[in-house]
Amino acid sequence: MNTGIVIFAHGSSVASANEAVEKVAGQAAEVGGFSLYETAFLDALPNLRTAAEKLMERGAGRILIVPYFLTLGIHLKRDLPALVRELEVEHPGIEMRIAPPLDGHPGLSRILAERALAILNS
Repeated sequence: MNTGIVIFAHGSSVASANEAVEKVAGQAAEVGGFSLYETAFLDALPNLRTAAEKLMERGAGRILIVPYFLTLGIHLKRDLPALVRELEVEHPGIEMRIAPPLDGHPGLSRILAERALAILNS
């Protein structure tokens, strides 16, 4: 079964912010060996439906949704699961899974420390 990933972020009216997420999505797909990937936004385009349907059109039978959110707030507790449920009803043969947010990942502490040290040493 072909697996695609969607990097799912909040989205911004600032185009460069969304472009930064798209860049990270491409890098994550490359690191993970995912040839099928898309970026989706809650409050910008493309949305999750568009991204998921693009992956399905390209042969994805499983879609992993990876939130580009720090914590499990209302968007990940309520909004994202509702969007995924709608897609599951409309596309019953497609397996969809949601990864946890970035919070709690050991790499996040390292990144924050690196940022603090970088500004300290600048």
